[in-house]
Amino acid sequence: MSVIAAVRKARRLVIAADSQDNFGDLRPPPDNHSALKVRAVGDAWLGCSGWAVYDDLFGHYLQKRSTRANLHSREDIFEFFLKFWRAIRADYPFVNEQSRSEDKTPFADLDATFLIASPGGIFLVSSNMSVSKFEKYYAIGSGGDYALGALHALYDGEDHAPGLAERAIAAAKAYDSGCGGATVTKEITLKAGK
Repeated sequence: MSVIAAVRKARRLVIAADSQDNFGDLRPPPDNHSALKVRAVGDAWLGCSGWAVYDDLFGHYLQKRSTRANLHSREDIFEFFLKFWRAIRADYPFVNEQSRSEDKTPFADLDATFLIASPGGIFLVSSNMSVSKFEKYYAIGSGGDYALGALHALYDGEDHAPGLAERAIAAAKAYDSGCGGATVTKEITLKAGK
């Protein structure tokens, strides 16, 4: 349960997330616990929505990597997640193979969705590992639909990317009980002409 949104406006690119963690119906107060939903990967920021253990898996995987990841294109991102998927299967035997097998999909199932804000733009990595690029904005998580609605309604009328991202997260927190806590916002530095 979460919401993560990325917004690009002019030469500013921002990713924002809520920080509430849910343990079933239990939601600890923000002054006692907060979840890390956005982390730096090279010069990009990556948000994850799905099973909470993915934050632990992803953090551990990144600690073991000796090289910096380049997440600037669909191809680079797919290559990065292909290596991550292989590592999950090899290094973390407690991860079930194809846990959503009732979907009868022939593709990998990450059981998580990732949103990336990088100098290359905004990218979505779906649970089946497909990579999509978005020019203006996108949002994921249980509150993602609310955030997308807010971004669609507000995007053309506001020029401030951080404000748009924060308002999108606020909309999700207002309407989705799985979203809450403080809003964490990170900005990507875009080069001229990007």
